[in-house]
Amino acid sequence: MDGKQWAMLLHLSQLAGVVVPGLGLAAPIIIWQVKKEQFPELDPHGKMVTNWIISLLIYCVAATLLSVVTCGFGALLFIPVAVVAIIFPILGGLKARDGILWKYPITITFLK
Repeated sequence: MDGKQWAMLLHLSQLAGVVVPGLGLAAPIIIWQVKKEQFPELDPHGKMVTNWIISLLIYCVAATLLSVVTCGFGALLFIPVAVVAIIFPILGGLKARDGILWKYPITITFLK
């Protein structure tokens, strides 16, 4: 496999969490850390995905807290969060396959 294929796999591996809880958080980071020396073009993709994962966790915590404060109405925020948690990795993977680093919208940048 070449760097573009690994980048695509890195993005799409987030969806593994649908099958095995937690795997969607760990798999992309493991792929990034193991393969970034062999494929330097993978490093920006790994940072983008890691930033997205951290941002997604923050959004889930915020939705949970808002749900508690508003007697459950904050739970409605989980719907758009779940939708983008599925759509963004797919779009990122498709762009990575073409050699493009796609910046996930609404991502908070922690790693540069």
